[in-house]
Amino acid sequence: MKDLHLPHHHGEETQLPALRRELEKTDKFQIIADVFRQLGDATRVRIFWLLCHCEPCVVNISAMMDMSSPAVSHHLRALKASGLIVSRREGKEVYYRAADTAQAQLLHQMIERVMEIACPEEDAHHGA
Repeated sequence: MKDLHLPHHHGEETQLPALRRELEKTDKFQIIADVFRQLGDATRVRIFWLLCHCEPCVVNISAMMDMSSPAVSHHLRALKASGLIVSRREGKEVYYRAADTAQAQLLHQMIERVMEIACPEEDAHHGA
C-alpha cells in the first residue's frame, strides 16, 4: 500500500493507515452489499422477519404471505444463499428459520427497530 496524501487535512491523518487497510477489503464490503441486496426486496424482508419468529414449511409460509409456493421458494433460495436463513428436512417437509448468526440477529433487530415492530414473544413477556 502506498502512502496516501489527502488534498485536505482535517486532523484524521493518524487514522488513515487503518482506514485504508479496511477499505481495501473489497470482498468483505461485497458480502455486506449482497446481504443488503437480498433485503432490498420487501417480500424477502417480510419472509425473513417471519422466519425470525417461527419455523414453518413452504406451504405455511405461502399461506401466511398470501403467495404461491413457487414464489415463496424463489425468495427462500435467495435468502438461504445469502446465509440469512437455514432449513431442515423432516421426512418430505422442509422447514425454514432465520440462521442463528450474529448477522441474522442484528438484521432482525434492525428491522424491528426501524419498523417499531415488537416481537410476539416480547409482547407476551411484557404483558403488552
